[in-house]
Amino acid sequence: LEEIVPKPVQDTGNILKQGYLEKRSREHSFFGSEWQKRWCVLNRRTFYYYANEKSKQPKGTFSIEHYSVRLAFHLRKDSRRRCCFELTCPGKRTYEFTAPSPAEAEDWVDQIQFLLKDLSSLTIPCDEEDEEELYNDVDSSDSVNTASHNTTLNQDEPNTDEMEEDDIYEVLPGKQLNKQ
Repeated sequence: LEEIVPKPVQDTGNILKQGYLEKRSREHSFFGSEWQKRWCVLNRRTFYYYANEKSKQPKGTFSIEHYSVRLAFHLRKDSRRRCCFELTCPGKRTYEFTAPSPAEAEDWVDQIQFLLKDLSSLTIPCDEEDEEELYNDVDSSDSVNTASHNTTLNQDEPNTDEMEEDDIYEVLPGKQLNKQ
């Protein structure tokens, strides 16, 4: 297993997401709070959490590899329940967080899911709607469209007789401008 070296916030590398979250403590006492505000930083494969954004040493770190993430409304019974998410991995500790808003919780989940897909494959994942369609500019089987396409192009060509001295038009192959 790869050991994670604790780092100050500024040295965590390529930060993909950061911000304050409430983290559920593993062992909360009768007097201590069950949820503690933490500055959380996510880079390509590691989740760091600090006491605050200026902390030199993280309170904890873990590799997100092999974890799964999901919204977890069952973690709280109060008005913040729609802001909760958790990271789980069989045989490892479950991490539970509350974001400042439901939208922010969804964004954390989306970012972590994106990284998890990236870590589990050799290629960077992309959404289906982001994929470019492959198409042919000129369909050789449809000669009628090709002919009308060429005619349209010819109509858009500038008339060389009407050109001014400014030479703002591109000279097409086979056409010569008569400069005087």
